[in-house]
Amino acid sequence: MNDTFVTLVGNAATGVEFRETATGGMARFRFAVTSRRWDREKQVWADGHTSFYTVWAWRTLAVNLSGSVSVGEPLVVHGRLKVREEERDGQRRTFVDIEAVSVGHDLTRGTAAFRRVLRAEPSLTARTPKETEAGDDSVERQEPAMEPVSVS
Repeated sequence: MNDTFVTLVGNAATGVEFRETATGGMARFRFAVTSRRWDREKQVWADGHTSFYTVWAWRTLAVNLSGSVSVGEPLVVHGRLKVREEERDGQRRTFVDIEAVSVGHDLTRGTAAFRRVLRAEPSLTARTPKETEAGDDSVERQEPAMEPVSVS
């Protein structure tokens, strides 16, 4: 699959909207990225154009975003770039979305305290009967099947 991945540094422009869906949580928020440049004549930093993106997140990332991000906070967003065009009110509009893979606070502009989230999902923590009988020290591991490769 050929996806375009991008990493953006900016600020949360809106609060995180969270919804529960049939496949898990879904969250979205608007993200503002403003370029900055050094103005040699005035000897100051000058803000450039601000670009806005809609950031989408799914499942665990969506849940964690809703409890971690507020308006104005500096963030680093990494994900798949999605550009789409729609016609609204007779005009064609272009929307730029990021399907987030990872989101975190930008620690060049502040500090954060990380809290690991513990989930009690039986499918992730359940042990097979063979593991339970054998104990922790002798968990049987299966090696992936190797297929012969012919070299021409």
